[in-house]
Amino acid sequence: MQRLLLVLLSFIIVSCGDDPLPKPKAYLRLEYPEAKYTRVESDLPFTFDKNFLANDKLTIKKTGSNESYGLDIEYPRLKGTIYLTYKKVDKDNLTTYLRDAQNFTQKHTQKADEIVEQVYENAERKVYGMFYEVGGNAASQSQFYVTDSVNHFLTGSLYFYAKPNYDSILPAADYLKKDIQHIMETVEWK
Repeated sequence: MQRLLLVLLSFIIVSCGDDPLPKPKAYLRLEYPEAKYTRVESDLPFTFDKNFLANDKLTIKKTGSNESYGLDIEYPRLKGTIYLTYKKVDKDNLTTYLRDAQNFTQKHTQKADEIVEQVYENAERKVYGMFYEVGGNAASQSQFYVTDSVNHFLTGSLYFYAKPNYDSILPAADYLKKDIQHIMETVEWK
C-alpha cells in the first residue's frame, strides 16, 4: 500500500507543471502585391492609371448617348469590380449629377456604420470631387465622383461578388480603396 501511495504521490508531483493557457486567436492573413499602375488610354474622354492586378481588358459600355459611358475595372483575385460612369456635362445637368452622386452614397446609410467624406481637389488638372468610405455591411465600401465643373463628370463605386460582410472583405476593400483614390488622383480630361 505504501508503494502504491508513493507511486501515486510521485506521479502527482511529476505531472504538475504550468497552468494550461488557451491558444491565441488566429486571424486570416491576406497579403496583396504592391500596387503597380499603368496608364489607361482609350476612346473615353478621360485617362487614368489602373492597377496591374485588375484585368487588362476593360469593359467599356456606351449608355444612352455618345456622351455617357460605363467602364468596369474587374479584380478577379479580389472578387470585386470598380464601376465607373462618365457623363458629359452641359449647362443644365451638373447640379443633377452632383445630387445623384451624393444621394447614391446616402442610400447606404441603412446598412452602413459610418460614411466618411474626403474632399479631393487638383486645380492644376481641373479635377474636383469627393471620396466616400462606407463602413459596415453596406453593398459598396467606397464611392467617389470627380468633375471639372464644365464638361466632364465621373463617378465610381466598388462592389464585391459576395454578400456584404465587412470583417471578411475589409482587407480587399482597403486595398481597392487605395486604387480608387489613385484613379481620382490620376484622372486627366481630354
